[in-house]
Amino acid sequence: MNRQELMEKLAALPFPKNDYWLITGGAMVLYGMKPKTHDIDLGCTKALADRLEAEGHSFVRLEDGRRKFVLNAGEVELFEAWLYDRVETVEGFPVISIPGLIQMKETLGRPKDFADLVRIRDYLQSNANHAKEEPVP
Repeated sequence: MNRQELMEKLAALPFPKNDYWLITGGAMVLYGMKPKTHDIDLGCTKALADRLEAEGHSFVRLEDGRRKFVLNAGEVELFEAWLYDRVETVEGFPVISIPGLIQMKETLGRPKDFADLVRIRDYLQSNANHAKEEPVP
């Protein structure tokens, strides 16, 4: 899904925005680092995880005891309390910070995460170069 489709799906989520945050590929799409993502991965508060469990949504327990929920026919995955650094707002949606995204990708350490780290660093370098070119008012 592209950026517009992602934002539409996020807007349709029935969760308070202070109870979840966009992570991984979706975060990269909202930041403009990638053109699309295949699914929506979210971190969520313990309160939202408790609510989903109480509503009868199935989940699996991860090795560290946190819960992972898969919703909307596999299109949305929610991971309880999975956050590095902090949450920022991008286009009105809660999103993991870029430093947090880097930490997450480094920790995951899969080949696709290393490829994403290259994209993130290229994006940061490009934005730093662009900022140097802008005239100061």
